[in-house]
Amino acid sequence: MIAVRSLPIAQAGATGPTTMHSSLELKREVDAIQIPSGDAIKLPLGMKVIITQSLGGTYTVATDFGLARIAAKDADALGIDPEAARRESESTSSNVPEDASELEGAVWNQLKNVYDPEIPVNIVDLGLVYDCHIEATEDGTNRAVVKMTLTAPGCGMGPTIAADAQSRIMTIEDMDDAVVELVWDPPWNQGMISVEGKMKLGMI
Repeated sequence: MIAVRSLPIAQAGATGPTTMHSSLELKREVDAIQIPSGDAIKLPLGMKVIITQSLGGTYTVATDFGLARIAAKDADALGIDPEAARRESESTSSNVPEDASELEGAVWNQLKNVYDPEIPVNIVDLGLVYDCHIEATEDGTNRAVVKMTLTAPGCGMGPTIAADAQSRIMTIEDMDDAVVELVWDPPWNQGMISVEGKMKLGMI
């Protein structure tokens, strides 16, 4: 989990059919992840929630008991067409390392669709991805190996963010396997945020 209070967060603009900070009632019971503990919870039909962030196809909602993250596949519980949400979340960025192969570049682009549920900047521009490369296995398949970190080692959302990254990588054609490892060395600091990320956060 990003240390939210330590960053000057800029207000993110809402996208998609549901407006940011609009109150709505859930259309059905839905699985969610409580923020920041990372615990699995169920939000009941009819519960009133407010969408506070809608990036990368996932939704952060405010409830009476705190924040929760709803996955893209459950967008219909918010009254959002899941297919429209998927199309909207597809990355159009080509900002990848110059020496990256085509397949590795595709992995970087998918990682730019992964967001911390409270911060309107993707994990690449936040500087959380330390390494990304493709390994050719003995049986001739392709495996993506990613090392990433968080700003706070004790964050319960770490496994959820890593799983989101892995699932996005696995949507790439010709990708057979993906491993996303959480590491803590070197410790993350705000100097690792890209210029684009700092602009979104109002830091420059």
